[in-house]
Amino acid sequence: MKAMIELKGMTWKHERGIAPLVAATKEFQKLRPDVTISWDARPLEDFEDYPIEILAQKYDIMMIDHPFVGTGVEKGVLLPLDEWLPAEYLEDQKQNSVGASHHSYTWNGKQWALAADAASQVSAYRADLLEKYGVKVPTTWEEVFALIKELPEDVKVGIPLNPTHSYCSFLALCVNLTGTDFWDYSSGINVEAGVQSLEFLKKLVPLVHERSLDWNPIYMSDHMAETNEIAYVPLMFGYSNYSINGFKPHVIHYTNIPTRFGKPMGGILGGVGLAVSPFSKFKQEAVELGAFICSREYQTGTYFESGGQPGHRTAWTDPKINGKINRFYMNTLETLDHAYLRPRIIGTNSFQEKAGPVINKLLREQGDSQEAMAQINQLFRSLTKE
Repeated sequence: MKAMIELKGMTWKHERGIAPLVAATKEFQKLRPDVTISWDARPLEDFEDYPIEILAQKYDIMMIDHPFVGTGVEKGVLLPLDEWLPAEYLEDQKQNSVGASHHSYTWNGKQWALAADAASQVSAYRADLLEKYGVKVPTTWEEVFALIKELPEDVKVGIPLNPTHSYCSFLALCVNLTGTDFWDYSSGINVEAGVQSLEFLKKLVPLVHERSLDWNPIYMSDHMAETNEIAYVPLMFGYSNYSINGFKPHVIHYTNIPTRFGKPMGGILGGVGLAVSPFSKFKQEAVELGAFICSREYQTGTYFESGGQPGHRTAWTDPKINGKINRFYMNTLETLDHAYLRPRIIGTNSFQEKAGPVINKLLREQGDSQEAMAQINQLFRSLTKE
């Protein structure tokens, strides 16, 4: 009797992160009954910060955040997928990328992960609450501040600003307010642009929901969908699950982020890449499973139907799929296509982990933005290298 091949995978703890992979396991096993796959899941904060070199020693397949790529390649803990997958498959992935999702896992001319899931910061709103109070969805930051004044006292604008997402919103506003040319990889972030972003956030924080500084996008989305306390969020990683009728007590609608440039620029590119460990005993089978999960056919079918947020563009432009999620994909695609790709140089993941608390503390204490920028850039220079 042929021995079973046992693969272990790691994802993040949310329906969007778990359900489509469990469903993929069942479908893949119809093609490869000799392969079993078990999935572990870790909290979002852990997913965003946990050292990839530790995961690679334990798991065959890893769902990763793209800032880990440079460090992962340097440490030799990612398998170059272009050496294992057909060129035509990777070309399809490239041509059907949502924004820079596919490119975000390309490094030194090699492909280190597949864009299984696409996301960026977008705007979220409760259409029923905005209609109730006779206000419109903002398209500029001036309109965001106007909306805050127009809403009743017990209904707020929110923005997830826990340490990791303080960092993301800080970067998003650097782009949104000053343009993309604000980062020198040898010295750090342009101080003027950084201070402008921090001061903007300091102005916003006292006006938004009081738990904003504690919450990540999942907590914010849950609260928004389960209570009537939050009517609008200008910057938050979008989860299409919440736009499905019946997923939660209230439907969340999504749209492009506010802008000052005419185009919705600066939403931080997120999403998830499917990577394979070079230490796996079953690299070929792990790559085959990854290719199956990220294929056009699976992404536009069971991956979406089981609660996933596909990384393949054909799912984002499909009218039938959009009809099931109140046009989440079509209404935010422009923001995704203009999303900002965070640095992926060596040590970026460590920098992100340590810069977030600096920004969160500044916002809590309404501290000195110049001092915070000096600390942020010192961290960048000490933790990263090209």
